[in-house]
Amino acid sequence: MAKTANNNSSNITPLFDFVLVKPLSEETTLPSGIVLPDTAKEKPQMGEVKAVGQGGITEDGKKIPMQVKVGQKVVYKKWGGNEIKVGSEEWLLVEQKDIMAIVS
Repeated sequence: MAKTANNNSSNITPLFDFVLVKPLSEETTLPSGIVLPDTAKEKPQMGEVKAVGQGGITEDGKKIPMQVKVGQKVVYKKWGGNEIKVGSEEWLLVEQKDIMAIVS
């Protein structure tokens, strides 16, 4: 069963093997006290799963189950996913194959 993310009036339900991820913000101040502007930071590669699709289907019709669940923290490929706006926040819609690990 697909899980839906609710944010204000937005309801997003990923299809197939897509996962809605909210990127986790990284530290903006270096240990030396220097604050990095947003333009100098790399894109985060870790996020929290907000919604998941029902799973993929192979060419011969077999269902591929989802390996991630809502609420888990995951590491995804650096340039994986498509940015979407949810309310006033930037989130990612990532294919399950682009998620490399679950962080516990």
